[in-house]
Amino acid sequence: MTVSERFSVPALLLGAGAWGTALAIHWSKRAQPGQVALWARRPELLAELADRRLNQRYLPGVGLPDALELCADLRLSLLAFRERSRSSNPPGGLVVLACPVAGLSDLAAQVTETLGPAEPGEGLIWLSKGLVQDDEAFYWPSDLVRRAMKADWPMAALTGPSFAMEVARGLPCALTAASTDLAFARRIARICHGGGMRIYASDDLLGAELGGAVKNIMAIAAGVADGLGLGANARAALLTRGLAETARLAVALGARPESMLGLAVLGDLVLTATGDLSRNRRVGLGLAKGEPLQQILTGLGHVAEGVNAAKAVAGLAQRCEVDMPIVQAVCQLLSGERSAKAMLSELLSRDPVDELDASIAEAGKDPGTG
Repeated sequence: MTVSERFSVPALLLGAGAWGTALAIHWSKRAQPGQVALWARRPELLAELADRRLNQRYLPGVGLPDALELCADLRLSLLAFRERSRSSNPPGGLVVLACPVAGLSDLAAQVTETLGPAEPGEGLIWLSKGLVQDDEAFYWPSDLVRRAMKADWPMAALTGPSFAMEVARGLPCALTAASTDLAFARRIARICHGGGMRIYASDDLLGAELGGAVKNIMAIAAGVADGLGLGANARAALLTRGLAETARLAVALGARPESMLGLAVLGDLVLTATGDLSRNRRVGLGLAKGEPLQQILTGLGHVAEGVNAAKAVAGLAQRCEVDMPIVQAVCQLLSGERSAKAMLSELLSRDPVDELDASIAEAGKDPGTG
C-alpha cells in the first residue's frame, strides 16, 4: 500500500449501524491498528462486535478488520480520540456522527461537552440524511448539529450513493463531502479518498442535504411502482419527475441547480430508488402489496429515513409554495389516506404541464449571458 492510499488520520465513528460499521471497516483496512475506532451505543451490539468481530445484524458475513478498535464508553472514546489527534503528525483527526437523524443532536452535544472546541486539524462529519420538522421550524442535519454543539468545529456532510454492504465488502463507490467551507470539504475529500472510494468536494451543503432527504421519499414511490408491476418506463418517468420536484425546492431554498446532477442528488436518487438493498424502496414494495407500514418497518430492522422525512419535506414545500406532487402522494400513502394503487392513479391523472420549469432555468442561467 502506498502512502497516498493509507487512511492518514485518527477517526472515531459514533454509531455502529450499517453505514457507520461499513465506513469503519473501509477506513481501518487502510489504517494503522487503533487509528480507527468504532463506538456502539447498545452494549449487546458491542459484545457481539467484540466476541465475533462481526456485525451480523447490519452487515451479515462481513468481518471486522483486526486494526479496528471497539469502544464502549462514549466519553472515554472521545478523550482517547483527542489524545490520538494531538499525537498525530500532523495533529488532527475526524469525529464521525454515524447515526439516524433522530440521534444527531444528542451525539453532537456530547462531542463538545467532552472535548470543547476543535483543536488544530480536527473536524466533524455526519452521515445522516433527512429533514426534521419541529412545530413551524424545519431542520436539516447540519442545523441539528450546529444547534447542539456548544463549541466551534469545522464540519461537513459525507453523502451520496452508497449501500453500506457494498462499501463494507470493498466495492467501489463515489461520495460527496459537502460543507459551507469549501477548503474543509476538500480536506475531507483528500483524507477519505482511496481504497476504491472517490470523494468529491462541494460547498453546496444545502443542495446535498436536500437531495439526501428527498431521494428517500422518491425511493418509496419507486418501490410502489415496481411493486405494482408498472414497468421500467414508469419507474424512469417517476424518477425524472422526482428530480424535477427536488430541483424546484432546491431553487426556492437557494441551493444551486447544478448540484441536482451530482452524486448527492441524482446519484443517490438512482441508487436508492432502483437498488435491492434500499430500505426505502423496500418500504414502497411492501406498501404495494398492502402490508401495514409498521409491519414493514419492523421487518426491516433498520431506519427508513424517507418515512420520517416525507411529512417534513411536504410541509417545507408548502411553505415555499413549491409543487411536489410525488412527495405529497407518498405522504398520503404513508398516512393511510390513499392506497398504493390510488396514489399512482392520482399521479397519472394530473393535468399535462410543460416539462421544463422556468424557475429552474432562470436560476441556472449564467448572469453574464443576459
